[in-house]
Amino acid sequence: QVQLVESGGGLVQAGGSLRLACAASGRTFNIVTIAWFRQAPGKEREFVGRITWSVGSTYYTDSVKGRFTISRDNAKNTVYLQMNSLKPEDTAVYYCATSRSLTYSSASSYDYWGQGTQVTVSS
Repeated sequence: QVQLVESGGGLVQAGGSLRLACAASGRTFNIVTIAWFRQAPGKEREFVGRITWSVGSTYYTDSVKGRFTISRDNAKNTVYLQMNSLKPEDTAVYYCATSRSLTYSSASSYDYWGQGTQVTVSS
């Protein structure tokens, strides 16, 4: 099993920045891909972006390209989501998730999920 704990959420004004962290523990050697998803009230869970654990290859959904950056620190078993130029529509609970395969945006491809961290962007 893999345990994931997100942190770093909060309230920020539009145009501001936040950095989320996702700390992994447990059977981390099985991790191939780590992704960030988000879910706004009344909406379905949405893919944000992902990074491959070994090479660090990233992939983002179009709405966050150029504003969000995913990075990893393998020594700390932690993945980060740097969010800049935040917009009110970025308001959501943000989740990290891991997969044992090389995958992209399908939530069903991910095996373990964190509990989520709230991000609220005020206008």
